[in-house]
Amino acid sequence: MAAQQDTDAVGVVSDEELRERPIGELLGRLASETTTLVRQELELAKAEMSQKGRTAAPGIGMVGAAGALGLLAAGALTAFLILLLSTFLDDWLAALLVGVVYAVVAYVLYRRGRERVEEATPPVPEQTVETLKEDVQWAKTQARSAKR
Repeated sequence: MAAQQDTDAVGVVSDEELRERPIGELLGRLASETTTLVRQELELAKAEMSQKGRTAAPGIGMVGAAGALGLLAAGALTAFLILLLSTFLDDWLAALLVGVVYAVVAYVLYRRGRERVEEATPPVPEQTVETLKEDVQWAKTQARSAKR
C-alpha cells in the first residue's frame, strides 16, 4: 500500500521506491518506457513533417502557376525582342542573340538554385532530432544514477 501512495496519477514512482524494486523489474520498466518514448518521438516526427507539408503545399502550387505564366510571358517577350532586333539585324541573328542571352541567364539561375537546394538538404525534422538528443541524455543520466 505504501508503494501505491508514492506513485502519483501519471505513474511516476519515487526514488525510494525505485531503489527497493528488483533489477529485472526496473529493466522491464525501462524497456517499456523506452518503447513508449520511441513511439511518441515517431509520432512527433510524423506530425512535424505533416505540418511542414501542409505549409509548403499552397506555396508549391503558386510557384507552379507562376512558372506557367512566366513561360507564357517569356514567349511573348521573346517574340517582341526578336521583332525589335530584326529592325537592325537579320531575323536569324536577332533570334540567335536573344537565345544566347536567355541561355546565359538560365545557366546563372541554375547554378544559384542548385546552391540553395544543397544548403537546404537534408530535410530533417529538427525538433524531433533535438528531443531525441535530450531523451538520450536523460536516459544516460538515469542509467548512471541506477548504477549507484
